[in-house]
Amino acid sequence: MSTHHPSPWHHQAIERRFVDLTPGQVHLRVSRADPTGSEPPLLMLHASPASSLMLVPLLVQLAAGRRCFAPDTLGFGDSAAPTQEIPEASDYAATMLEMLDALGLEQVDLYGSHTGAHIAVELAILAPNRIRRLVLDGVALFDAEEKAAVLADYAPAVTPDIIGSQFNWAWHFVRDQAVYFPYFRRDKEHLRQADMSGEQLLHVTAVDVLKALWTYHLGYRAAFRHEDRERLPLVGQRTLVMADLGDPLHVTVDLGAELIADGVAWKCASAASADGLNAKAEGIDGFLRTGASPK
Repeated sequence: MSTHHPSPWHHQAIERRFVDLTPGQVHLRVSRADPTGSEPPLLMLHASPASSLMLVPLLVQLAAGRRCFAPDTLGFGDSAAPTQEIPEASDYAATMLEMLDALGLEQVDLYGSHTGAHIAVELAILAPNRIRRLVLDGVALFDAEEKAAVLADYAPAVTPDIIGSQFNWAWHFVRDQAVYFPYFRRDKEHLRQADMSGEQLLHVTAVDVLKALWTYHLGYRAAFRHEDRERLPLVGQRTLVMADLGDPLHVTVDLGAELIADGVAWKCASAASADGLNAKAEGIDGFLRTGASPK
């Protein structure tokens, strides 16, 4: 008799919904519990190339004290594709604002990871009265040379072919991201100083990439084109700029915090372990509640 091992990325504390917006239906994961208290809901925007599924472990932790909403960004997961041929971070942000209206969420705290962080910056600028506090988890502040390189080589447009080469490509795309940064520079100088992601995480990420095969690159490229060094100073909210030490973007944390008038920096331990995830969630929760920098 086989033994069933439930996926850690599916959790009974989370329900799935769809909301009808201008581009089409947007899929989101919502915490089931509605804790009593005065804390605003938390909107969580995921990284590329996957979906809000990747946020489930952190969402479950943070949902102990507030309602959490984690949509699939347009063109990822089960959400509709962007309507623009070349969408920018501001276009994704406008859809998130429309979603807040549709859900009746007057004010939220906002968390964004990687691509989600760039979208979060634009949402915070677009609707300053709707966002109380902001967490940017891994914001890329590439210089001009780095931007050109990632735009050219990081997120190629991929289409299915008759021999199914997209399946092999998707697996190696996510696997190599776990080994190198940037992943297309496969040499010892660009080895990540972190343990490789487990095979289960690689699998669910590759599946998410395959689901979004026609559109995954649009979100990546919007983040890479984002004029983050010019836009971050326009953020007026109290902001935590952070990354864990297993994230290659931890090197940009201090600069990101310096660019925001009310920004603080935090580099936490790797969240790959249960203890690391708990510490990360506690630090984010404490900041959102008090505005104080995590220790």
